[in-house]
Amino acid sequence: EVHTIASDIPASSSHVPRPQLCTLPSIHNVQQTTLSSLQPPYISSTENFALSPKLRRRRVPECRAYEADRSQPLELNIDEQAGIEATQRIKIGLYFATWWALNVAFNIYNKKVLNAFPYPWLTSTLSLAAGSLIMLISWANKVAELPKLDFEFWKALFPVAVLHTIGHVAATVSMSKVAVSFTHIIKSAEPAFSVLVSRFLLGEAFPVQVYLSLVPIIGGCALAAVTELNFNMIGFVGAMISNLAFVLRNIFSKKGMKGMSVSGMNYYACLPILSLLILTPFAIAVEGPKMWAAGWQTALSEIGPNFVWWVAAQSVFYHLYNQVSYMSLDQISPLTFSIGNTMKRIR
Repeated sequence: EVHTIASDIPASSSHVPRPQLCTLPSIHNVQQTTLSSLQPPYISSTENFALSPKLRRRRVPECRAYEADRSQPLELNIDEQAGIEATQRIKIGLYFATWWALNVAFNIYNKKVLNAFPYPWLTSTLSLAAGSLIMLISWANKVAELPKLDFEFWKALFPVAVLHTIGHVAATVSMSKVAVSFTHIIKSAEPAFSVLVSRFLLGEAFPVQVYLSLVPIIGGCALAAVTELNFNMIGFVGAMISNLAFVLRNIFSKKGMKGMSVSGMNYYACLPILSLLILTPFAIAVEGPKMWAAGWQTALSEIGPNFVWWVAAQSVFYHLYNQVSYMSLDQISPLTFSIGNTMKRIR
């Protein structure tokens, strides 16, 4: 027999870390301290085969499925979505109908005023003044919510106001020189301007069908200009300048409304205020109070008190139709807006 005393086994010089999950049982013989292949080892206790007390006290994570009755899955209600889209279309349709009706009323009274009082710069200024007054009264009486505006807003609005002023004056000058129908024919090319400006200045691409649709528009405007009996270059150029200015205004207005928490109604409400400050000194320089006074007296003597009503009506209708048009622009793209602006001229 080969006897080996446990105490004679040399201990390892390196420290072996104690296992954490379980400990080895103590194995020894009750009669002697030697191990023999002829005698089975005696296990004094099986307790050491279990997990250590620290691990027994540790709580095992429990994975429980979320109760089905508590779950609220996100479902797409197709009927509800379709109802929202239908309501949106009806809303935009009402905006367009109101916009066009107010524009018809404005054109009627505006042409009457210009025929009796051929001073488009003052007429344009009065339109902006009326719009500014309407919005100031609406904000003061809380008919419209007063927006919270800062210097950055007015700074961003300034170029839009400049474009609005140029487009407004150019269109009014055009209508004072030529027939309203001719001005509207030329201004019906606005979608073409919108596509070209978006393509070459903003880098936006459109399908080939969109570009092909511009051919009849441009061709029709060219044909109308050639066949117009009472053609006037100032009226033609004014309408073209108005097209370009309003297209740029619409594009920058749409971007401005996206980046600021201002509704379309309040966004436009600030435009006539700033445009009035821009236009007034130019109107005084181009026409002047002396010409206005003489023309006003002549109009009153020829038309009578109704002339004052015409001026007030065209100013109010101008603000209202632009107000509604900006409420439409808040819901649609600038190109769709330009198409709608063209459709209002078909009557």
